[in-house]
Amino acid sequence: MGEGVGTPVVTVGVPDGDGRRLRKKGLMGGEQRVRERGTDLAGRKPARPRRWRHHIKITHRRMKATPTGRIAVKSTIAVLGLIVVLVGLALVPLPGPGWLIVSAGLAIWAVEFRWARRLLAFVRGWVGRWTRWVTRQSWPVRIALGTAGLIFLAVLFWLGLKYSFGIDVAARTVDYIRTH
Repeated sequence: MGEGVGTPVVTVGVPDGDGRRLRKKGLMGGEQRVRERGTDLAGRKPARPRRWRHHIKITHRRMKATPTGRIAVKSTIAVLGLIVVLVGLALVPLPGPGWLIVSAGLAIWAVEFRWARRLLAFVRGWVGRWTRWVTRQSWPVRIALGTAGLIFLAVLFWLGLKYSFGIDVAARTVDYIRTH
């Protein structure tokens, strides 16, 4: 009988004539293991089913297997990444996840382009170093950095409204304070 954990594995003797064929397949010795459904040769259950990322990788490889597929995949990735990066750059002056969307566009480009992989690795490293530095600081320094960040975002919002839509919030606020 078997040696698996909770799952019997049956070992069947094989005549010497078939031993060479089994050795080529990786089954050493003159015996063959017969496994139960859903287990490997040692009688173990697989760790987990294949994930969706695995299926995407296989689909990506199959699409790139032909010259036409390579061009189609590269063009699609380039256009999709460009759209996401441009949307992210348009949202940078406004409050919201502008830089996060730009990073997502870089991640899309990194699927096909080596320069985007290197740039994304650089950005991730820089953000990681910045985050570790900030977390080592005292609470007053963190509060000052947060305040500076909010002021920076407010200025970007004000400039975005002023130069994109022609609305000068600062001038309207000053006029309102003078008249009331």
